[in-house]
Amino acid sequence: MNLNRRDFAKLGALGLASRLAPKLNAQTSEKKTGYAVIGLGRIAGHFMAGVRNSINSQITALVSGHRDKAERIATEYGISTNSIYSYEDFDRIAENKAVDAVYVALPNSMHCEYTIRAAKAGKHVLCEKPMATNVADCESMIAACKAANVKLMIAYRCHYEPTNLKAVKLIRDGALGQVQAVESSFGFNIRPGEWRLSKKLAGGGPLFDVGIYSLNACRYLTGEEPEDITAYASVLDHDGRFNEVEENVSWTMRFPSGIVASCCTTYGAPMEGFFRVHGSKGWLEVSPAFIYEGLRLRGELSGTALDEPNAARDPSHFQAEAEHFSHCVQNGIEPQSPGEEGMRDMQYITRIYRSAGIAI
Repeated sequence: MNLNRRDFAKLGALGLASRLAPKLNAQTSEKKTGYAVIGLGRIAGHFMAGVRNSINSQITALVSGHRDKAERIATEYGISTNSIYSYEDFDRIAENKAVDAVYVALPNSMHCEYTIRAAKAGKHVLCEKPMATNVADCESMIAACKAANVKLMIAYRCHYEPTNLKAVKLIRDGALGQVQAVESSFGFNIRPGEWRLSKKLAGGGPLFDVGIYSLNACRYLTGEEPEDITAYASVLDHDGRFNEVEENVSWTMRFPSGIVASCCTTYGAPMEGFFRVHGSKGWLEVSPAFIYEGLRLRGELSGTALDEPNAARDPSHFQAEAEHFSHCVQNGIEPQSPGEEGMRDMQYITRIYRSAGIAI
């Protein structure tokens, strides 16, 4: 992928840094921001591996309901057993000077509680997406972090990933001419018993989990906020998995410039996460666009073919987002994907659900 630090600087000069580009040029401090990881599931493993590769971050504490699992991970990462917390005694983390920030990797409905508790403990918060399960919780999270004078960042990996940023740069540079339409999708065939099938824990179905990537991508690709949204939802497989959440969601958006976007997400079939942008001078797509590795940028711009595979491997996305947030914490800078970014997506998710006739 041909997007280096100089290209990132160009993104900043174009004004894209205000929404997308991480500030990499000052991330050479010898200090390391200490993270407490809250929840030790699959995504936490990717994050911890990314932190281990980082230049300015380290894992210094763990929060889990399974002490034996936490002790095994603590040994792997050189963490003192005194820095292992349960959910019940989590608030004692305020006394741990080795913890500067927390990474919230819990089920969606628990994001609000632990963000607020972390803020009250004086710790900065990097929270997984979706930010929460309703707009009111997003507002509470933002207010709590502001009141405690700590930073809040939502873990939108693609905001810090070179292939996605290259696509945005090409669009902003006018390589596609006038953008007309965007297509995006992401989904998978979910296994029975996943916590994501519980409305209480997840808030909803695939839109909260993987569909949010398409929603957010349409926003950063166009640089606009949708004004009109129409959506449909369905359940096709009546096998017990979808008693509480929907299986499929499809929605369209119209942006103020007139750009239209069409997106879909599912828990019922393999659906490679991708986006394609159509403009007056050609098209570009990133496929896959949202998984942890193997991203590929393709297109045809004014008759010139584009094909750029990205050789970066997992956990590079997590390393990039951790380094960005640590840089923000150490230098008093607002992150590029703050709580307000997560809240905007939650506002649009609410509108999509209402259009589809689903209570949220």
